[in-house]
Amino acid sequence: MRATVALIKSHVRLLKIASKTTFWFGMGVAIGLFLLISFGFLIFQLLYTHVVYPGVSVENIPLGGKTQSEVAAYFAKKNDAIAATTFTFTSSGGIATISAQSLHLGFNGNLLAEQAMSVGRSSDIFSNIVLVFQSYIDGVSLSPSYTYRPQNISAALIDIRKQVRIDPVDAIFTYQNNHVTAFQASSNGQDIDIAHVQLQMQQEIPFILASGKPQHITIPITLKTLYPKISTQSANKLGIKELIGMGTSLFQGSIAGRIYNVELAARRISGTLVAPGDTFSFDQTLGDVSSFTGYQQAYVIQNGKTVLGDGGGVCQVSTTLFRAALHAGLPIVERHAHAYRVEYYEEDGPPGIDATVYVPTVDLKFKNDTGHYILIQSVVDPSILRLTFYIYGVSDGRKATLTTPVVTNIIPAPAPLYTDDPTLPVGTVKQTDFAADGATVSFRRTVTRGNKTLIAETYTSVFQPWQAAYLRGTASK
Repeated sequence: MRATVALIKSHVRLLKIASKTTFWFGMGVAIGLFLLISFGFLIFQLLYTHVVYPGVSVENIPLGGKTQSEVAAYFAKKNDAIAATTFTFTSSGGIATISAQSLHLGFNGNLLAEQAMSVGRSSDIFSNIVLVFQSYIDGVSLSPSYTYRPQNISAALIDIRKQVRIDPVDAIFTYQNNHVTAFQASSNGQDIDIAHVQLQMQQEIPFILASGKPQHITIPITLKTLYPKISTQSANKLGIKELIGMGTSLFQGSIAGRIYNVELAARRISGTLVAPGDTFSFDQTLGDVSSFTGYQQAYVIQNGKTVLGDGGGVCQVSTTLFRAALHAGLPIVERHAHAYRVEYYEEDGPPGIDATVYVPTVDLKFKNDTGHYILIQSVVDPSILRLTFYIYGVSDGRKATLTTPVVTNIIPAPAPLYTDDPTLPVGTVKQTDFAADGATVSFRRTVTRGNKTLIAETYTSVFQPWQAAYLRGTASK
């Protein structure tokens, strides 16, 4: 028993001695290997003191053995090879072309040279050893880096930007006593989306650099929407937010008094608010039409004749507003056609889409059934003598469709009527009325919302043939 215990103790001592020997031998080998690797790495560093370590590359371009300045010069040469590359930016506002050289576009040679030289040269020696071995055995590939001056793109697009840029318009909405005293609808603007243009160009750069030769790249210019700070909806408390109808007419060839009356009546109607469920009356809104309320004399239809009277031209205003109400899809409560075809109302469209008024007996009325307030606004373009009415409110999805008017039963105008006038000198002829063929004109309006028909109606106008009239001077000189 004692002999067995002694034998076990002897084996334990032998194991301890063997373990210590193995440990210290291993430590010696490890230290020796570390010193060998360190010495070898030191020699390696000395051999490549001023050049890039072997195995370092950029997109399969080997840079090992080159100095930092040589790497920078190498990429500068590649940049020279693509310097003649041109970018052409196209848009509705024109085109602009700029070269890669003007953009200073190309490899960022200085940065790549610095990055290549830094591989294996950090303050962490263990990391350096790993990177050097990795680059030597498997290689280390650096991501390509390029540079350009984006501000030069903006400068190249200045002329195009002048053509396409539209500044957004903030809404103005002030009203008193149910009448808008100042109104300006908001509108979106537009401008070149420089960020998107630059993104498109950046996507082309890797292919240009990889080609190593001049390219011609066309980039369509993208526009972005500029939104106003104040929208029409946020500018008022009535919920008015969008255009729901518009009507236009021309009054070219009008005498001065008629032009004045059109502008005056349009201003007095403009700014009118119509509450939900209310019916708009042109006569009530406009009020008295006479010289006492500021109107001048111009030709009006009275007692079957065209004569000078106060407020001639007001029917131009009612006709234009009638057209706006038609297109807005509003129910027309009252409308009367003219006695004969008036040339003004056919200057920019077919006959039969007109509405005459004679305050206070002959009226134009339409109902606001939209469920929201509507605003009537007028604009006169004096350069071409065009009147436009805009109706703003809230769209409920209704859509108005008008057919092209059909003209039937044409009756030629009677022969001109000449009347002697002793107040005019002999030989003087003055036209006092204008010829117009008689006709029956019909058009149909359909207003729908989705699959539902809200209004289906036909407007028929029976125009009388109208005789031209002249005064013939008989007074002796």
